[in-house]
Parts: sequence; structure tokens; C-alpha cells
Amino acid sequence: MNRKKSRTLRLAPLLMAMAIAGAVAADGPIVATEASFQCITHMTPVRGFYVSNLLGHLDATLKAARSPDGAIYPPGSIVQLVPTEAMVKLRPGSSPVTRDWEFIELDVDAQGSTIRHRGYADVVNRFGGNCFGCHAAAQPQWDMICETTHGCAPVPLTRAMIEALQRSDPRCKPPNVLRPEDVEALKTLNAPPKS
Repeated sequence: MNRKKSRTLRLAPLLMAMAIAGAVAADGPIVATEASFQCITHMTPVRGFYVSNLLGHLDATLKAARSPDGAIYPPGSIVQLVPTEAMVKLRPGSSPVTRDWEFIELDVDAQGSTIRHRGYADVVNRFGGNCFGCHAAAQPQWDMICETTHGCAPVPLTRAMIEALQRSDPRCKPPNVLRPEDVEALKTLNAPPKS
């Protein structure tokens, strides 16, 4: 076997792993793939939401997420409140209108994630809400991250519902153990609206 072919074979697993994780060159575009989104509770929790970083800069993402005064998230940051929605911070200048955030709507099951819709100011979640429309209300220092004191309208979910959705993520291996209150919260979510 020639040297070039041997080197290619040795690099193939690394290149495949980088593609699956959505990793990119230091100055290339950031593209989250379906494999970039795994079990939400395997990400790092911060005050009820979860974060990770596609470029391996989790410490910088956590610094921004934990800042009491707000901060700009570093490129590659992923922020998720529920398993089916994600925000991905792109490189500066990628989408000035959304402060470089891409909004992603996911379908999730035991086999993994499927990107249902992705974009900037035009992504509408399965509840009929425009992601950008809600996040644009966040005060500037919070870099479009919504929390109860950041200026965004409240989400139509209780804390119990959010936690139940997080723990019921079907991608988690082994599955998270649902508490009785999680089961009740999920029943409430699935109940038909009262007339």
C-alpha cells in the first residue's frame, strides 16, 4: 500500500468523527448536522437549559451562559431548552439579523435526531411560534437567550413540563427514569385543550 493511501486510511476515522460531530475548521463555516444533537440531558445544564459547543469550547459557552450580566456566546455554542428545539451560534457575520444564531427544529426518536427545519428569522416551532420573534425580545446583553428575566414572553410550558420533556428525551441511552410528576406533566401536555 502506498504512503498516501495509508495516511488516508488512518485519517478516515478522525475525519468521519469530525463530520458527525459537526466540527469545522478554525475559520470555516459552522454547520450543525443531525448527529450534532444528542440526548439533551447529556449536555451541560445551566439554570434549566442545556449547552454544548460544536468546536469544543464548552468552557467559553459556560462562561457566557453563567454570566450574571449577560455575554455574547462563542461560535459553536448550542443552547437547548427542550429536545426538539436548538439554537446554534455561528461565526460573526453569518446572520446579523439573528445575532448569528441559527434556529433548528428537530424530530427526535430512539434512533437519533432529524432536522425538521432550520434557518434564521423564519423558523416556526411546532407550537406555531416564530423562534426569532420570541428570542428577539431578549435584552441585548443576553445575546437572544430567553429566560424569565431577559425580556422574552414566557413560554407556554411550566417548569415541570419542561423538565419532563427533557427527561423523556428518547435519544437518551440508557433512558432517564421518569418521576411520577414527570408522567403527570407529560399527560397535561398531551391533554386536549379545554373548551
